[in-house]
Amino acid sequence: MTRDAEHALSFGNAVGDYEKGRPSYPREAVDWIVAQTDEPHDAVDVGAGTGKFTASLVARGLAVSAVEPDPAMLARLASNHPSVVSLAGSAEQLPLDDTSADLVTFAQSWHWVDVPAASAEVARVLRPGGALALVWNIRDPEVDWVRQLGEVMGESKAEQYNSHEPSVAEPLALAEFAEFRWENPLSREELFAMVASRSYVITMEVADREALLARLGELLDTHPETAGLTEYRMPYLTRVTIARAARAD
Repeated sequence: MTRDAEHALSFGNAVGDYEKGRPSYPREAVDWIVAQTDEPHDAVDVGAGTGKFTASLVARGLAVSAVEPDPAMLARLASNHPSVVSLAGSAEQLPLDDTSADLVTFAQSWHWVDVPAASAEVARVLRPGGALALVWNIRDPEVDWVRQLGEVMGESKAEQYNSHEPSVAEPLALAEFAEFRWENPLSREELFAMVASRSYVITMEVADREALLARLGELLDTHPETAGLTEYRMPYLTRVTIARAARAD
């Protein structure tokens, strides 16, 4: 991952908050991704973090290799998922053989990559008929308290990115798109951890971060949809784009 390296490689400094606060992914979305290839066996999850999406691939019986550039995140990934082949590497330099994967996934990570270099590497690794899946969990701003939460937090790199039609480069081409609505229940502690795990929050000055978290607490305590709650149902839109290697005529 090479785009904005300071932020892209900041997550290991808050690995506990990342584990506690970041959501998983809805079953329907993962099933749809797996169905985009013909009986996939070998999957590669790139920018895997602590294995939030990796776990979904393992649960579906795939042989999974996970690639992660941050050493702290990679160590937690290896601890969480001992059956997974955990590899240090990046989207632009995948430590994998040619034509070794049926499915390559980037969950919440493609917006960090150098698109031409990453596209070439994914195409190198994919077998004929294989697929690249680009996945984002985006909070639903149509819910008022979630919209106001976004105003308190500011926009993340993922939210600034065009997750409806992400960029890929030759020899890959966009093929399919699907969107899935779901809710992730969070305790107050988990919601604070979700906010604290954002790259731009991790890299803030301490005073600025504390002020942001104080505004978060005030929102939760005063908004009519959240005041008095001990659990918050965070609405998400999970967007999935499938890309494939263009076929030669």
